[in-house]
Amino acid sequence: MKIALAQFEVNRGAPETNLARIRELVAQSTAQGGQVVFLPEMCTTGFDWSRNLELLNQAAEHRAQIAALAVEFNVAICGSLLEHTELGRAANTLYFFERTGAILAQYRKIHLFTLFGEEKHVQAGEAVVTADTELGRIGCSICYDLRFPELFRKCAHDGAVVQVLAAAFPHPRLTHWRTLIQARAIENQSYFIATNQCGIERHGSSIGECDYFGHSMVVDPWGEIVLEASESEGVYLTDIDIAQVANARSRLTAFKDRRPELY
Repeated sequence: MKIALAQFEVNRGAPETNLARIRELVAQSTAQGGQVVFLPEMCTTGFDWSRNLELLNQAAEHRAQIAALAVEFNVAICGSLLEHTELGRAANTLYFFERTGAILAQYRKIHLFTLFGEEKHVQAGEAVVTADTELGRIGCSICYDLRFPELFRKCAHDGAVVQVLAAAFPHPRLTHWRTLIQARAIENQSYFIATNQCGIERHGSSIGECDYFGHSMVVDPWGEIVLEASESEGVYLTDIDIAQVANARSRLTAFKDRRPELY
C-alpha cells in the first residue's frame, strides 16, 4: 500500500489557511498514488491556545471538512485536530478518516507536554485506542506519547501492526525523534508512521520560538528506516507491506517470548 506523509508548516490560529494547505497536500498525495495521507499534530489550528478556545465551536466543522476531503479524493486521512469535548474543553485528538469520511479512530492525547504547559489548556485522553483500517489494525499516538513505551506495547498487545503518530517535534531533539521511533518499531515489531510539523512557530510568550524539524518517518518492523523526509514542506510517499509484521514476529520471536507475569 502506498502511503503519503504530508509535512507542512501549520499556520498558528488560522484554520482557513491550514485547511486550504491540507487540501493541496491531499490532492498532491492522491495524484502520486497515495492511498492514505498522514498529517501532523494540530494540523488545522496549531498551538495558539487563546485563539483555539475561540475556535472550539468550529472544531466539528473543521473535522467535517477533512472528512469531506477523504470522500472527494477517495483517500483515507489521519491527523491530529482540535476537538471540542463533552466537558466544553479543548482536546488534542488524532482522527483516522476512511475513504467514506467515516471516523474509524478517535484518540485524545494521553500524555500532555507539561514543559509547554499543555495540561493547562487541554483535556487529557483516558483511553488507549486501536482501530481496524485498510492498513491493518493501527495504534494511535500524538507527539509526546512517543516517550512512553507502555502505550505502544499496549497497542501492540491489542493487535496493532502499525503505530501512527502525529507530531510537532522541535529542534534540538532530532536524535531523540529518530531513536525513539526506531525503538518503538523494533520492540513491538510493528511499522511506525510518524508525521511531523516543519517551520517556525512563534509562541509570543516565555516559550519563545519552536523550530519544528520535519523529518517525518516510516520505519519497518525490523527498525529499518523506509522513509525519512527533509526539513521542507511537501508530500513524501512510500510503499509499506503489512505482511512484514508477521514475517518479523515469526523470524524473531521476542514479542511471543515476553514474560509479562514477571513485570
